[in-house]
Amino acid sequence: MVSQNALKNDDILRYQQELFSVERRVYGTKKNSLANKLDRNDRAFHDWYRFVLSFPPHLVRDYIGRFSLSQGQTILDPFCGTGTTLVEAKKQDVNNIGIEANPVAHFASSVKVDWSVSADKLLEHAEMIANNAERKITRYKESSIRRLPEEAEKLLLRDSISPIPLHKSLILIDEIRAFCEEPFFRYEMLALSKALVFSISNLHFGPEVGVRRIKKQDASVVEEWMEEMMAIASDIKNQHQSTAKSIVHNADAREMNAVLKPNSIDAVFTSPPYPNEKDYTRTTRLESVLLGYLNNKEDLRRLKQGLLRSNTRNVYKGDFDDTWVSHNEAIQSIANEIEKRRIELNKTSGFEKLYGRVTKLYFGGMARHFADLRQFLKPGAYLGYVVGDQASYLRVMIKTGEILADIAESLGYEVVGIDLFRTRFATATKKDMREEVVVLRWPG
Repeated sequence: MVSQNALKNDDILRYQQELFSVERRVYGTKKNSLANKLDRNDRAFHDWYRFVLSFPPHLVRDYIGRFSLSQGQTILDPFCGTGTTLVEAKKQDVNNIGIEANPVAHFASSVKVDWSVSADKLLEHAEMIANNAERKITRYKESSIRRLPEEAEKLLLRDSISPIPLHKSLILIDEIRAFCEEPFFRYEMLALSKALVFSISNLHFGPEVGVRRIKKQDASVVEEWMEEMMAIASDIKNQHQSTAKSIVHNADAREMNAVLKPNSIDAVFTSPPYPNEKDYTRTTRLESVLLGYLNNKEDLRRLKQGLLRSNTRNVYKGDFDDTWVSHNEAIQSIANEIEKRRIELNKTSGFEKLYGRVTKLYFGGMARHFADLRQFLKPGAYLGYVVGDQASYLRVMIKTGEILADIAESLGYEVVGIDLFRTRFATATKKDMREEVVVLRWPG
């Protein structure tokens, strides 16, 4: 077992050689094509609601073992998304804390680590709501189809949900709220979020979220929702008893003082956003609007302002994270190359002019995160950051893992290694891009 006390240099070298070989071309026993897939045996709890491109539970499980975490210790995921690290840690009886700025993802994570509800009573409550909703749906007239308020509807991707499925979903939401009863309400809303995205809407997911060419004119909304409710109830009924404590904070991972206690974290495992020009709020836009987390453009603006700057759509006047890396030559060189390429290609739109700056803001935000995190880590704590190389900014290569390792080292962390997780094919460059786990250690 790896000691949580300070290690000598030869111990760190041995640990690097044994566990984190940079040259490994496959992850564990997983082939590259399967490395990021959700195993059938891992679906319980994880599959209640998850980002399509979330990293898999088996990756978390492996690093919990490599970090030698055990009952009573605490792992932190400061960019917890839909809770993969938290759920898997709970399964392994390891205390877990999550931080997530996106309110829908925060909500999903907090529900997925709460297994205390009675499965039978949950299903009984859901069946009552389903019967009421079905009765109201069968009575509707075409002239009285429910719609969202105009400001909220403008936030949706065009045609992301057809009028009749939307109408049925709004009726079901009204019934869930009308019979709001704790602790059932949260599970019922999460099940609807899952059904909306994968069964009811017209959304599809590749590298980006998009709208299907062939639209669903109707959908069995209540039936799809009940199917998700039955899956949740089944997982709760068949759970193993975990003693782990779980908590999820809706907060910014660059400012954690309000939610974490000093010297309280034994390990970190997370996947922050990549600097890839992806607007992560689009991925959850439909459920964010229908569940009431986003009602207008000002709500969306506030959400984006609390996120790490990883795309030009959430860059604002007054952002200052780039000052944290103003002396980092590698980052400045990348930003300059992006700007040079932009000028050569005569890219003149407003957001294209921000490509260079958002690169600096992203890495500066991560520097802020690493700096703030130090006070909460116990001496000897290990950290794993799942990140990917990018070439999306006018095909200028960004070696994300190497740069983050350099930033962390400049802030006092020890770089244990950069472990290849998998490669993925990038359509823009027609090349394989590395996804890696940057492994750090806080010496204290």
